[in-house]
Amino acid sequence: MERLSRLWNRLFWSLFLAAGCYIMIVGGQRLLSDNRLDIWLSTKKELQRVCQRAVARCLYPGLFLEYEEDAEADSLMDWYIQRVMAMHPLYRLQYGAKKINGLENTATYEMLILGGVHDENEAEQSTEIDMEALAQAENAQAAELQQEAKRRAEQEQIQQEQEAGLQPENGIETIAAGTIYSLEELSDFDFLFSHFYTMENNTSITAADLNAEILLSKDMSIDKNVDGPQILIYHTHSQEGFVDSIPGDNSTTIVGVGARLAELLREKGYEVMHVTSVYDLVDGKLDRNEAYSKAEEEISAILKAYPSIQSVIDLHRDGVQEGTHLVKEINGKQMAKFMFFNGLSRTKKNGAIDYLYNPHIQDNLALTLQLKLMTEQYYPGLSRNIYLKSLRYNLHLSDKALLIEAGAQTNTLEEMLNTMEPLSDVLDKVFNP
Repeated sequence: MERLSRLWNRLFWSLFLAAGCYIMIVGGQRLLSDNRLDIWLSTKKELQRVCQRAVARCLYPGLFLEYEEDAEADSLMDWYIQRVMAMHPLYRLQYGAKKINGLENTATYEMLILGGVHDENEAEQSTEIDMEALAQAENAQAAELQQEAKRRAEQEQIQQEQEAGLQPENGIETIAAGTIYSLEELSDFDFLFSHFYTMENNTSITAADLNAEILLSKDMSIDKNVDGPQILIYHTHSQEGFVDSIPGDNSTTIVGVGARLAELLREKGYEVMHVTSVYDLVDGKLDRNEAYSKAEEEISAILKAYPSIQSVIDLHRDGVQEGTHLVKEINGKQMAKFMFFNGLSRTKKNGAIDYLYNPHIQDNLALTLQLKLMTEQYYPGLSRNIYLKSLRYNLHLSDKALLIEAGAQTNTLEEMLNTMEPLSDVLDKVFNP
C-alpha cells in the first residue's frame, strides 16, 4: 500500500512539473510573439524603482523632506545624488536663490551698505561693458557732430581773445582755449551724461536729476562778508600720500595739499578753516571702516559751532593702477588731474537708501556740474569726469558740500600742490561769480 502511494505521488509531481514546463514554454512563446516582453520588463523595472524609493523613504526620510518636484533623474543613482546634494547647505542656498529670482538678502545688503566705505586706495576696477551706457555714448556722438561747428566757432573766439591778452581778472593764466557748452547741448541728457559723468553700475540717475537748466540756475555763491570761517576743508582719509611722501610727515600727504588749498583761498578773500583731524587710524593702524562716521560726528559739531561756514570740502586723492599717471601740463607746470564726486544715496536695485538720506543731492549735483563746466572752459583736460556713486559720503552736511579727488598715489607732491592753483581758481569763479 505504501509503495502504491509513493508511486502515485511521483506520478502526480511528474505530471505537475511537466504541465508547468509546458505553460512556461507556451507562455514565453506567446509573450515573444506578441512583443509583450518589453512591457513586462519595463513594468518590472518600474516596480523595482518604486520599491527602492519606498525603502529609501523609510531608511532615509531626510532625503524626501524637500525637492520632491525636481526634474526626474535618468537613473536611481542620479536621483540619489540629487537628493544628497539637495541636503548640502551651499546647494540649498543656490537653489533657494533661483526660486526667489535672485531677491537680495536684506541682512546681507544692510551689512554691505553700512560697512562699505569709499576707499580711494584700491586700484580702479576694470570697466564692464554697459549696453545702456554704450547706447548713450552713441547718441551723444551723434549730437556732438551736430554741434561741432558751433563749438569750434566758440573756441576760436576764446582763443582770439586770449591771444589778444584778455586774461581772467585775477591774473591766473589759462591754457589753450577751453569749451563753452550751450544750454541747448547741456539740456540733452544723453549728451550731458556721456560728456561729463562716470557712474558705477550699482546706482542710477535720471534726466530729472540732471536737469541742466535747474542745476546751472542754482546760486552756489558764498557771502564773504559773514564773520567767521566761510569754507571748511577736511580729510576723511588723512593718511593718503603720494609717490614721494615722507612717512610721518603730514605736510607731504593730502593734509599738506589741503593746507595749500586753504592758503590760496584765503588769498582770494575767504576765511578758511582747515581741519587736520585723523579719522582713518585705529591704534596706529590704517582702518577706514568708520572713517566717514567719525568725520561726520566732528564736522557736524564744528558746523553747529560755526554757522558762518557755507561750504564743506572733503579733499582726497584717488587710487589708481600703478601705471596710471593723472597729470596735465599747464603753463609749464605739471599738475595732477582732479575729479568732483557725488554720492546719490541710492542703488539701482533697491532705490533710495533711507538711512543715508541727503536733502542736498540736487545742490551737490549743481555745484559739481558748475565747477566741471568752469574747469572745461578755463583748464580743459585738467578735470576728470564727475564720478557718481551709490552711498552718501557725508555730502549731506552742506548744500555746498564737496568731495574732491585730487591726483592719485602715483602723483608727486609737487604736482598735487601745483594743481591747487587752478582748483582754487575754479572754486572762486563759482563761489564768487
